[in-house]
Amino acid sequence: MSTTDPSDPLDPVEALERLGRLALREHCMKSLLQSVAELATEVMPGNLEASVSLLINDRSSTAVFTGRLALDCDESQYGRGYGPCLHAAGSGELVEIADARIETRWRDYMEHAVEHGALSSLSVPLPINEGIAGAINVYARKPHAFDEDSRSVGTRFAAYAAVVAANMYAYEEARDLIEHLERRVESRAVIERATGILMERYELTADQSLQALTRAARYTDTKARDIADTLVRTGEFPEL
Repeated sequence: MSTTDPSDPLDPVEALERLGRLALREHCMKSLLQSVAELATEVMPGNLEASVSLLINDRSSTAVFTGRLALDCDESQYGRGYGPCLHAAGSGELVEIADARIETRWRDYMEHAVEHGALSSLSVPLPINEGIAGAINVYARKPHAFDEDSRSVGTRFAAYAAVVAANMYAYEEARDLIEHLERRVESRAVIERATGILMERYELTADQSLQALTRAARYTDTKARDIADTLVRTGEFPEL
């Protein structure tokens, strides 16, 4: 019979192994980051909430969160344009708020955090890709919730999570490029079949058929590919 307390924090090594076992093809970036946020609350002790904030071309947003407190604290910083999670994401520096009640930085945000019950927090940088930075933010309802061990664990965890997220980003970019190229090939094939039908039906040259297809798309405010697809499937072509 196990004597492990269910409230005990997850072993950091096990957390990293869980991240490593995530199959990219089975996730999107959002679901992967959700796993990161949830694991972040498990590797540290206490009643915590976590979020992953992203800074993309200087635009900030919360990608995922585990509770309303985390989301509210994140969004309060975005509205002000400053705060610990934005500083961590933008500077690449770990930011700890030991006691929001006496913290001298970002005082108006601190007052908001205390009012909503976040008395301490830890924001760890999450570099993902060029132009995309982020932070894992962990919010606690008591002051001085983090010690040297939790800071070390958070830093190690974020570094590993950043690699996984960067791989996911690269994977999604490659997948999107392949899908785009496939759509272009399919579109070209449909247009070639449509111009062939127009050449035969109206005794046009290849260039004249393509011009007719383009003209029909312009006059009907429809994409040429959609006009071509309708012609191939139904034989219908707009009367110009």
